Amino acid sequence: MEKNIPETMNISLLNKPFDMEMKEVKVPKIGATDVLVKVMAVGVCGSDVHYYEHGRVGEFVVEKPLILGHECSGVVTDVGSNVTRFKVGDRVAIEPGVPCGECEYCKSGKYNLCPDVEFLATPPVDGAFSQYISHPEGFLFHIPEALSYEEATLNEPFSVGVQACKRANVQPGSTVVIMGMGPVGLMAVVAAKAFGATKIIVSDLEKIRLDEALKLGATHAINIKEEGVATRINEITKGKGVNYAFETAGNPIALQNALAALNNGGTLAIVGLPQQENIELNIPFIANHEINIVGIFRYANTYDMGLEMLASTSADLNTMFTDAYDLNEAKEAMEQARTNKSGSLKVMVYPNGKPE
Repeated sequence: MEKNIPETMNISLLNKPFDMEMKEVKVPKIGATDVLVKVMAVGVCGSDVHYYEHGRVGEFVVEKPLILGHECSGVVTDVGSNVTRFKVGDRVAIEPGVPCGECEYCKSGKYNLCPDVEFLATPPVDGAFSQYISHPEGFLFHIPEALSYEEATLNEPFSVGVQACKRANVQPGSTVVIMGMGPVGLMAVVAAKAFGATKIIVSDLEKIRLDEALKLGATHAINIKEEGVATRINEITKGKGVNYAFETAGNPIALQNALAALNNGGTLAIVGLPQQENIELNIPFIANHEINIVGIFRYANTYDMGLEMLASTSADLNTMFTDAYDLNEAKEAMEQARTNKSGSLKVMVYPNGKPE
């Protein structure tokens, strides 16, 4: 295939909170093991919204203008001289975190814990609100024929759900409760189902998100505006509690409810990041019931598996995509994701134009 690569491209730049602008810059040059990807779809993530609104996420602070977006997929337009797995025209999903490959965490397979990881749209590393990006071959994955570019972007939040299921050791036939039905929580429903959980209970305060969770495979949905979470879980499990509880919203009360929902020997997976550092947890309950607690930070070794799982799921992933924006509308996309929690699920940005 002929390489048809322009000299310049458009990017959307976050200058400071609430201030985004389009700029024209040079298309990136690629190294011997890099691939140039024309970015076809980018999902807006909660962390993108956080940088847009607050200029920081925890210890990561936007100190100079930053390109947002890390849930991305595209098509190969050029390959470095040593690249063997990809050719021009291949559709690819982009794993956004590139670790050093040398430290003890990388060498033990826990590369998500690499202290020197370069993660797209995490300061100072630029992200994918950009018409092209250069990315190392080792962190690109072929998109199965069954998946669209949009569906492939879901592999990023889905990978967090897969990591949670792996860390919690979710077993077939088990009962899982997932608190918080943002995109990560919703994709955790798909992951829990893929890992064989047969009862998947979800809670949230937005009806659109609970309805979506049921479409994706949840068996019970609890609207926390209308009923007590603990009482309802007790009813659903006939007083036995759940085997696994995932907290994905970063809400202290949800975290306490998740812990309280567990049965003896159950596992609490902490996925969401609360704003405050210290939260009261019932320590005697944890000790007396041999509760396991696992923290979830991104994911490692999930991307290939995740794409295959998404390609074979019976869930209709397209029901996730509620909003579509061109690159010059990136600010509107961020505002939609920030303010429309009761109407939007996954907001998509198309750096090279919305599909016809």
